[in-house]
Amino acid sequence: MVCVGNSTGKNLKKVTFTHAGKPGHSVEIAGTFNDWTPDKTPMIFNGKTGAYSCTLELAPGIYEYKFIIDGEWVVDDSNPNFASNDFGTLNSIAQI
Repeated sequence: MVCVGNSTGKNLKKVTFTHAGKPGHSVEIAGTFNDWTPDKTPMIFNGKTGAYSCTLELAPGIYEYKFIIDGEWVVDDSNPNFASNDFGTLNSIAQI
């Protein structure tokens, strides 16, 4: 899930990505906003919400991304917006 918040100045928006899950997993996010490098953006589990999340500051635009859960690259199943990629699978799309 992608939630866009208020502007932080310099034309950036706070964007929160969430993935519902159980504790004890390694969850990261990779996309066009971090050069598809998972270890740049780990997601933290919140026991109250039952979800992993991270908040990024992004400029308005269209971004492709995937979650990496215990090493497996998966689309955001709560986001209905997808695009094909060069690997024959799908990437989730976030429009900021």
